[in-house]
Amino acid sequence: MSDLTLKTGQEGSTSEQFKAYFSRLRAGEMGALPAVGALVFLGGLFAALSPFFLTLINFTNLFVQSATLMMLSAALVFVLLLGEIDLSAGVTAGTGMAIFVQLTKGGMNWVLALILAFILGIFIGWVIGTFVARIGVPSFVVSLAFYLALPGVMLMVLGDGGILRVEVPEILAIMNNNLPLWGGWVLLAICAATTFAMGLWDRARRLKAKLPARPLTFLYIKTVGVIVLGGVTVYLMNQNRSQSSILQITGVPIVIPIALAILFVATFSLDRTRFGRYLYAVGGNPEAARRAGIKVARIRTTAFIICSSLAMVSGVFNISRIGNVESNAGKSIVLSGVAAAVVGGVSLFGGRGRLAHAAIGAFVISIIDNGLGLIGMPAGINFIVTGSVLLIAATIDALARKRSGGSLLRL
Repeated sequence: MSDLTLKTGQEGSTSEQFKAYFSRLRAGEMGALPAVGALVFLGGLFAALSPFFLTLINFTNLFVQSATLMMLSAALVFVLLLGEIDLSAGVTAGTGMAIFVQLTKGGMNWVLALILAFILGIFIGWVIGTFVARIGVPSFVVSLAFYLALPGVMLMVLGDGGILRVEVPEILAIMNNNLPLWGGWVLLAICAATTFAMGLWDRARRLKAKLPARPLTFLYIKTVGVIVLGGVTVYLMNQNRSQSSILQITGVPIVIPIALAILFVATFSLDRTRFGRYLYAVGGNPEAARRAGIKVARIRTTAFIICSSLAMVSGVFNISRIGNVESNAGKSIVLSGVAAAVVGGVSLFGGRGRLAHAAIGAFVISIIDNGLGLIGMPAGINFIVTGSVLLIAATIDALARKRSGGSLLRL
């Protein structure tokens, strides 16, 4: 019985929490640990190979460059947790942005045009979810059909040129403008306060339900970690990173608080709501979830709707960064999004993984792309390395699941 308690991590003392953590590692439940290790290794490797990797401008650019992939990988987590896939998430975002840009060029208010683009994303997610959950068509087939068809819709919307410039200052500012210097510190204070408050709330809920709770020491360590890492990040981003003696570039990019807010809401829905519990239950064992009274089809459909909606956010980030929308927008990034989620520790078999893990995986993929570019490697090497990292991550996931299953049987 004690082994099972350690496995689930329900002991209350600090030492028992650490024992439970290492017990889960031995059982194969590594979470995002391999991705964190890869992050540290790649960071050190590229810092040694390129003198430009640790410069202020590249440090900030890494966060900006990874925002689009990070949001798309977070979107895909909702369907990956079900053991499903959505290959059309990227082109769904591209189609929505093509319609958005065309509507704004026609004189429509940009807010209304953006709302209509998101409605399109919701509709596409509902259609895919309905085919998968109600009719029983494999998600790979349905999403592949949309992946092939939507670029044609984009080409029809954009015209023969297949490209339109974004002329909405508010959208362009997301990836290209920065907060004032004090804004970064306010953001850090909000993040630290939220981390501490959510930790206290989780602890109070568990104690009220007469469940063992983690000691406050863990919450203090987590909050201090947020303050230290966040403080260093804000300090560095507040330094002048311009290479010009005339123009100064300082401050935390606007995209960072937007991405953090969206990831917080999405994480809250997965970790602390009934929908999130049901989603993990359906992904872990659909038949058991159905027998428990969970409306499996509704959960599946909702997951695809959320995936398409969050994919639209990644589309907004993308057109803000490059300043235009093309007819092939989103065709290649979706595979990188799946890779980021898997590299971060989200299981392809469903039922295991977190949004934070996908975000870490997206940062790993972005560092590979950034670092190889800085040391002058050809694009072909980038694809080879990214594919190799994905294969390693998928192998680790399969072995971890196999080992975890074996551990549970022994218990």
